[in-house]
Amino acid sequence: MQSAEYYRNILKSIRPHKRLGQNFLIDESVAKAEAAHCSGKRVVEIGPGLGILTKRICEEAESVVAVEIDSELCNFLRSELRFENLKLVNADFFKMDFSGLGKIDMLASNVPYSLSSKLLMWLSNKGVPAVLCLQKEFVGRMKAQPGSSEYSRLSVFASLQFEMYEIMDVPARSFYPVPRVDSKVIYLKSKGVDIGLENSKIISLIMEHKNRKLRNAIENASSGLKISKIKAREMGDSLIERDIRPSKMQPAQLLAIARKLSNKLQNL
Repeated sequence: MQSAEYYRNILKSIRPHKRLGQNFLIDESVAKAEAAHCSGKRVVEIGPGLGILTKRICEEAESVVAVEIDSELCNFLRSELRFENLKLVNADFFKMDFSGLGKIDMLASNVPYSLSSKLLMWLSNKGVPAVLCLQKEFVGRMKAQPGSSEYSRLSVFASLQFEMYEIMDVPARSFYPVPRVDSKVIYLKSKGVDIGLENSKIISLIMEHKNRKLRNAIENASSGLKISKIKAREMGDSLIERDIRPSKMQPAQLLAIARKLSNKLQNL
């Protein structure tokens, strides 16, 4: 096991790119905890960085496809990592064609913070389990409950789509350059719930006005719903939940309301 100082020395010759949100993991205990969930699986890793997590996963997994957008890092990793079960790909993960990779059992990543929401959307569409290191505050918003100040559309979608398990807290010093925030490793498993694009849009619009009564939230979302304020008010008034604030509603309740509104919109 290498020390954090060993990886800091490597980074004297590899400059992190701010535009890519690069904060490299230098704590092997974190990688060990993440890799334990990849045992015997066919794993895709996003952003292997210095390869700390990649090494650990290769020791545990059946196969690993590590996708790195930074060509300089790819060259470094090709010289550093010698595993027969590893395929290193220099590409943008979100533009890749995965049809030739076969079945993916698990996704693993120390996620650049700017890509967190985009990655959750990808996971919800693919139904692939994942072990992720995310910004601690972001995880807090994912797990926020109705009535709390952090409860948001992220909380709603995360609750509807994933079973979420916290694995460990990760202090900022576990990365270099040191970010301003701490992180948390979580395990996500898809619930297989099909929310649908229209329902997702309606939930998002309603949650933009989460602290208003539902009828008012719907009226305020009229332009996004592409209907008049009068029609939106009528729709809101027709709902039993009209006087409840979205910020107090359970995710399943919001999805049911979105489905009702979607049906009403289709019948206009």
